[in-house]
Amino acid sequence: MVACLRSSSLRREARRYQAWLGRGKMLRARLLLRVGAGDVPSEDALCAATAVELIHVASLLHDDVIDGGRTRRGRPAVWVEEGVRGAVLLGDLLVSRAFALVLPSRDASLARVLVESVQEMCDAEALQELVLKGRPADWETCVSVARAKTGSLFAFAAYAGAAGDPPLRAALREAGYAVGTAYQLADDVFDAHGDPLRSDKTLGTDAANGKPTTASAAAAAGVDPGAYLSGLCERARASLAQWPAARDGWDAYMERDMKPALARFLGHTCAQALS
Repeated sequence: MVACLRSSSLRREARRYQAWLGRGKMLRARLLLRVGAGDVPSEDALCAATAVELIHVASLLHDDVIDGGRTRRGRPAVWVEEGVRGAVLLGDLLVSRAFALVLPSRDASLARVLVESVQEMCDAEALQELVLKGRPADWETCVSVARAKTGSLFAFAAYAGAAGDPPLRAALREAGYAVGTAYQLADDVFDAHGDPLRSDKTLGTDAANGKPTTASAAAAAGVDPGAYLSGLCERARASLAQWPAARDGWDAYMERDMKPALARFLGHTCAQALS
């Protein structure tokens, strides 16, 4: 991802941002590459995987400014070291580079679906910050926001992982929404109840900023978050039954990438439930 900055006005500063751009879990890119099963041309797959991670990183830069999060990926957030203006501008630049990567793709639908995904993500962020902030949380709203805010990029990644089979793409896109929703809900619970010593980012920002919190909504609705997330992931896998190769890639992704991430947020009980 750092290479994308080398063709910009920040080319001489690219190394400076490597710690922020290259230390994430790459869950969206890994999903795309694991479910691809070799069907997507490697250049298109790598460009789409890079693009989705660039947009994800850009959203983190902006989120830290909005939420006042001072730590990200185990070091001071970009806005802390570079200022608010620097963080916002760097995020904008990463988004523009992401679109530049997918536009030349032989699959014209990638750019369209990426635009739809980013639009959905930004709409959910605006809803959360400008409409829901300060209001009591309810579980259905938290799930809806999580699906749009985070599920949208996972949905793009899953969609981009298959080519030439519209029904498979539709199934993978919905499966991506499901697993992305699960990931965001787990992250929300960790934000409320996680151990700061086990986190590489600032915790407690949702409640501190008056945002509806998943933890309080789950308690009010009598929902067991672990069981709910397990159900999401089980339904996602079941939807891929017609495509064994894609399901095998999905299983590999869940086992190697997503389950460890969910276990970090919710404990190993959740990961075992997904087995």
